[in-house]
Amino acid sequence: MTHQALVDVTNRIIARSQASRGDYLERLQAARARGPGRSTATCGNLAHAFAAAPVADKLRLKGAEGRNLGIVTAYNDMLSAHQPFETYPGLIKEAARAMGCTAQVAGGVPAMCDGVTQGQAGMELSLFSRDVIALSTAVALSHDMFDAAILLGVCDKIVPGLMIGALSFGHLPVVFAPAGPMTTGISNKEKAKVREAFARGEVGREALLDSELAAYHGPGTCTFYGTANSNQMLMEMMGVHLPGTAFVTPGTPLRDALTRASAHIALRGGAGLGEVIDEKAVVNGIVGLMATGGSTNHTLHLVAMARAAGVIITWDDLAVISSFTPLLTRIYPNGSADVNHFHAAGGMGFLIRELLDAGLLHDDVTTVMGKGLRAHAAEPWLSDGELAWRAPPAASLDEDVLRGVANPFAPEGGLKVLAGGLGRSVIKVSSVAPERRSVSAPAIIFHDQNDFLAAFKRGELEKDFVAVVRFQGPKANGMPELHSLSPALSVLQNKGFKVALVTDGRMSGASGTTPAAIHLTPEAADGGPIAKLRDGDLIHLDAETGRLDIDVAPEEFAARSPALLSNAQQAENAFGLGRELFTSFRQRVGPAELGATVLF
Repeated sequence: MTHQALVDVTNRIIARSQASRGDYLERLQAARARGPGRSTATCGNLAHAFAAAPVADKLRLKGAEGRNLGIVTAYNDMLSAHQPFETYPGLIKEAARAMGCTAQVAGGVPAMCDGVTQGQAGMELSLFSRDVIALSTAVALSHDMFDAAILLGVCDKIVPGLMIGALSFGHLPVVFAPAGPMTTGISNKEKAKVREAFARGEVGREALLDSELAAYHGPGTCTFYGTANSNQMLMEMMGVHLPGTAFVTPGTPLRDALTRASAHIALRGGAGLGEVIDEKAVVNGIVGLMATGGSTNHTLHLVAMARAAGVIITWDDLAVISSFTPLLTRIYPNGSADVNHFHAAGGMGFLIRELLDAGLLHDDVTTVMGKGLRAHAAEPWLSDGELAWRAPPAASLDEDVLRGVANPFAPEGGLKVLAGGLGRSVIKVSSVAPERRSVSAPAIIFHDQNDFLAAFKRGELEKDFVAVVRFQGPKANGMPELHSLSPALSVLQNKGFKVALVTDGRMSGASGTTPAAIHLTPEAADGGPIAKLRDGDLIHLDAETGRLDIDVAPEEFAARSPALLSNAQQAENAFGLGRELFTSFRQRVGPAELGATVLF
């Protein structure tokens, strides 16, 4: 029986979304009735569409024989997570031909890596790249020559962008095909230890680089549980992956078999993406996020993805779902294991089965398999060389990494919403020790993460304090991640100081062990309360009670003028590395709580 609290929150979302979801489905049905554009295209249109196709494919396309699959790819060979996609189009085309169908690469989308741009100016384009990817996906599919689509992407903004763009073509059957994680390198605990030693000045850059290279060492997704791997979890929970496909390593026979099968499933037809991604599928994704202590970035991305399907969710929905969803995994940074350990312990099949059996997921959804979500409580394997699925292990194979609902790591999920005199924000608590979830300390104000790091290196932060890093929201500078602050904050916390972070920027999908109130809205650039804070103001952050307050008399605080960025600071954020091209994005972007998007 489905948990009553899950039913209640789902019903609220359905009621709230009635008008927008109805309009979306009406457009979807109209697009399906029109059929693919090649059925009404001119001879000139068609000739352009398959002029370069191999002869056999050209004959099929010319005679309208079989279905045509559009491939949208985030391939590039600089980034480990996307390098494996180089071989996917060939595998997919072979699979299509075996069915008497065809497949064409419809287009590519950009794929930038937050790991490369972390702490650099290029990070200010990162969040906006999601909406660029959505637009690029729409451009790729706008040729209207396809009966279905397969989307190749993994990392932080890529999967949400692909989803948002593809939902504009929600009448098409769509399957997401990931690349899988790289094999395990040095332990995440060892990597974090070297980063902290570097922050303290105990090791040099060469030792730090050697450590990082030992962690990020080959093709595939980074193995910690950040946004990229949270994406893959979500796609399984929402039913757009083949069961168990998220965490199979690249370059293996099983990975290739799953890719071919993904093409077969897409070409088989069935429900359109917009029918798969409904209110219940979105709620299932939120439950998965909470049960695994997933990325804080999805408090932005899930809101935006849902809106693309006409489904309206709020941060309060996420908080309510977190309150009744048990935490079932310990994957770095919420533990010491990586996603390969999680997969080996039972993985997604075990997780989905446990949550379904406890009534914490909706089984009555449509997935790419054409069945309820129970079909995804399975793990793939090769039986005499053929792809098959089997039941996941009856019990977790490592309870330090993965547990059942009867013995969770915590009774509640990994994310909470904070509200109070400073506005609304989110906090990831699954990696923060309970005794560190409440901090009351004076504010120290920064307008740039580099100013914080400089103060740390000068030894000025050896005390209790709340770091307020403002003018980091989407309107100010594109809302970069501030993950480079994590090692320094951890060092100070480990010395016994009570420290916390409050920011209108983002942290990371791998947010650390220090309490961080992030995505604060209204942001400073919108004149939010954070812009009125001054050094020494006493801030109270309490993740247990969900409060974020300031101990200043209301009349005094109201009388303060909000801080403004200097002209020099504004210019610094406006130019260089292409930032000048995103001026209109910064002017138009909506608030964090609505997904920080320019599209809706």
